[in-house]
Amino acid sequence: MSEVPAATAPPTKLGPGRLVLVVGPSGAGKDTLINLARSACAGDSNIVFPRRVVTRRASAFEDNEEMDVLAFRQALAKGQFALHWEAHGHFYGLPLSINDDIRAGRTVVVNVSRGVISLLQRLYEHVVLVAITAPADVLAARLASRGRSSDADLGERLHRVVDEDLVSRDMTIVNVGDAGAHAKLLTQIIRGESVARHGATANRGGNADVYRHDD
Repeated sequence: MSEVPAATAPPTKLGPGRLVLVVGPSGAGKDTLINLARSACAGDSNIVFPRRVVTRRASAFEDNEEMDVLAFRQALAKGQFALHWEAHGHFYGLPLSINDDIRAGRTVVVNVSRGVISLLQRLYEHVVLVAITAPADVLAARLASRGRSSDADLGERLHRVVDEDLVSRDMTIVNVGDAGAHAKLLTQIIRGESVARHGATANRGGNADVYRHDD
């Protein structure tokens, strides 16, 4: 599996807005938590949840803009993406409009591949990295239940290796149990609030706080 990130690079780091990167393995529930956080932030015009462009059929599991490969390449040639990459045999793109949001001081929340983190940290001044994860057996069960053709090679998705030592995460959420509680934590991070510890256990894990809410 290849990941080839590329971006429309500004001469200096973009700011003053914040770019919140939500990353994690397939089946971790990233889109579930993002969708709940989007609903919680619906009244705040300073928080933006742009839709990714993906060369894969849209589904109930993620809020993406579907685009075929030819149209994606045409959009890329026209410079319509702030960032694009390839993963799991599909092309992904973030709309160029996120740069205008960042310049305007807004907070932009995006679900991205772990392989593009370092590039985004070089391009944007204020990057917050939130890792969403779950135990391997939970990931496998969730992927199997989706029944999506692009998830056919579950072993490849579950065993994908990214050098975690090179990734400085601000927060890790173990998404097992109450999704609402985890989404509340994500929403607090997005808003730049102090994260409430009520109803969750917190442990120091590497460079990030690790939160898990148990039923």
